[in-house]
Amino acid sequence: MAHLSRAAAAAALTLSLSLPLVLAGPAAASAPAAASARAPRPAASPAAPGPLGAPAPLSVPAPPSALPAYPDSARRAGSGPELPRPTGRWAVGRSVLHLVDRSRPDPWVPAAGARELMVTVNYPAARAGTGASAPYASTDEVRAMLEGYGLADAVPAAELAAMRTYARTDVRPAPGRYPLVVLSPGFTVSRYTLTALAEDLASRGYVVASVDHAYESLGIRTPDGRLLGCAVCLPVSEGQVPESEITSGRARDVSYVLDRLTGRHPAWKYARTTVDRKRVGMAGHSIGGASAATAMVADGRIRAGVNMDGAFHGELPEGGLGGRPFMLVGTDDAMHRPGGTDHTWDTAWDRFGGWKRWLTVAGSDHFTFSDAPAFLDHYGVPRAPLPADRALGTTRAYLAAFFDLHLKGTAQPLLDGPSAAHPEVVFHNP
Repeated sequence: MAHLSRAAAAAALTLSLSLPLVLAGPAAASAPAAASARAPRPAASPAAPGPLGAPAPLSVPAPPSALPAYPDSARRAGSGPELPRPTGRWAVGRSVLHLVDRSRPDPWVPAAGARELMVTVNYPAARAGTGASAPYASTDEVRAMLEGYGLADAVPAAELAAMRTYARTDVRPAPGRYPLVVLSPGFTVSRYTLTALAEDLASRGYVVASVDHAYESLGIRTPDGRLLGCAVCLPVSEGQVPESEITSGRARDVSYVLDRLTGRHPAWKYARTTVDRKRVGMAGHSIGGASAATAMVADGRIRAGVNMDGAFHGELPEGGLGGRPFMLVGTDDAMHRPGGTDHTWDTAWDRFGGWKRWLTVAGSDHFTFSDAPAFLDHYGVPRAPLPADRALGTTRAYLAAFFDLHLKGTAQPLLDGPSAAHPEVVFHNP
């Protein structure tokens, strides 16, 4: 295993929260106006995050007896990391959109002008094997993330950026209209870290819009070549920007994305014939998951939501989500079990008035619900015991079941209780 001395010396990632303390590497790249946009503040030594998925100080691993016996993961010599193949019956297409909301300035870098969003649209494709293979990410984007998390010495940026995906660029969609699912990533990481989930949902008959929120990631590449860094990381870590501003800002971002995919002037050329605007859901990881609830409060078009291991910021209103379904999926530790140290889950649970589920996953960590297990296991980076195939397979299975039930109306016994096929998943009914 590759034990990272620099990462070990870095501050531990607080996995219970949506906001890791990330300010290393390119955090302020492409954001020269950020400092002037806010009041002067004393200089600080930024804390670097630990490895993706590193145990949090408050994490309590499930006892060995509660975990199934899994074989050890091993690096495959001579090959790069791989994402699992999508499980649905459709081939997958992909289009990338650069959206600019000229109705509002960027909240973190006002001098940059209008709010910018990068959106990857995955969708059911008409034919397999046509079109160019879609890249995972640019090398610059991946390098920014790896440097920020102290992983640059263990994970080759170019090799990870070239990780195989199963989508083909701008191919024609399969005939029909499909539900739309919006995905929002965790703070500091980018939309590409949810590629395995996005492609799988697309292969199962969904249009999936994965959103990058400008200046909230360690590195987002725009079509004109800029690399937007995390201008808001330092203000957040110093307490100058409350987390609730992140979630409320993302809610506005998502509403704008819905406008551009379901409105009169769609930004995606296939939107009119492919997107079913009456069937919209949202899921997110970390603060992206918390933002799903915030977006549902603000926008009635979103019919169902999922929070993957994110603390909520700001209480839900008394009326909750108006009876719309919501699912919590998190780590099975002292953080996200009922009565856990992240009390925001208990508070939110009491406000959910409609269909709801509270699931935890034994042997998981904060980044289990992203692509991270696929490449961390490949390069031997220590993390939670749940192997990559189980981690990604479980996340895909339960999110697909949730959206199949609530956006397609298909019965899903998987959501009724514990399953022998997924022994790591624990159901809670507080």
